Amino acid sequence: MKNIVIGRYIPGNSFLYKIDPRTKIIALIILMVAVFMLRSLIFMLAGLGLIMLLLAIGKISVKRVYLGLRPLMFLLIFTFSFQILFNTQGTQLIDVTLHYTVLTIPLIIALFFFWMYTKKIIRFKLLYFFFIVSLILSVLIFIDVGYTLNQGALTIYSQGLEMAFFIMLRLIIIVTLSTILTLTTKPTDLNLGLESVLKPLKIFRVNTEEIAMILAISLRYIPTLLDEANKIMLAQASRGVDFSEGKLKDKVMQIVSLLVPMFIISFKRSDELANAMEARSFVPGRNRTRLQTLHWSSLDTVALSIAFVALFTSIALRIFV
Repeated sequence: MKNIVIGRYIPGNSFLYKIDPRTKIIALIILMVAVFMLRSLIFMLAGLGLIMLLLAIGKISVKRVYLGLRPLMFLLIFTFSFQILFNTQGTQLIDVTLHYTVLTIPLIIALFFFWMYTKKIIRFKLLYFFFIVSLILSVLIFIDVGYTLNQGALTIYSQGLEMAFFIMLRLIIIVTLSTILTLTTKPTDLNLGLESVLKPLKIFRVNTEEIAMILAISLRYIPTLLDEANKIMLAQASRGVDFSEGKLKDKVMQIVSLLVPMFIISFKRSDELANAMEARSFVPGRNRTRLQTLHWSSLDTVALSIAFVALFTSIALRIFV
């Protein structure tokens, strides 16, 4: 949890930090629409390449972006596997028989428990997971010894493989763009930017200031609460609590022992925030002055123009290619 970067601001001095938050929010929406307009794996790879170039020019560590993607790793793996296993369109690439015998099933169980007990000491856990999965598939494919209990088939089609990579890259690009926004924008600036972007909703009598405040506070307190949860887990680990071991009943009790102090800390934080806002004479819906104001610059014009160019390019590619 200590490496979570969702909602966390990292100080820096690249051009991304100098762009107006309103420009960043509008550009993020435009680029997301542009990504959803693409329908080819080649174009999606090109988009990922441009995002990597943006990270390099903006001096943002790829490791931080990876930490932002790590909480979604299960979703990425599930989506990738679902497309490969159930998409039967296109040319058949792989068609192998899986052997479930009295020998392979105990081997698979043994590999699973071996992975459960050794993953803690392995540094690259994701690569280790894929290594174990490949071993299990190798056992099912190549070992056909003993009494056969059942047989299955692993069939992979070209369209399924292409769509698996396509959807996974789309999710990676969208999450990376959102991570860039939160990494390079202060919470106060993000709040001001959201208020300005949502101002047109005032026509429909929507209180945009409160909505922007709720969104900004939510993003601001995600890393704070995660840090508090990490401290609680470390404190409980020093008292002998292990969240990854024990029976199901024990794990439920351990989670409860984590949730109870988290709820208490959350209520305490919210009460402190309410007192701080009240001490500063904050009244929802009332007009108020601001210490910081946003200023549009030529850099914002260039950034927004590039975002529109990306959108028009993706629309043209969708229509004519």
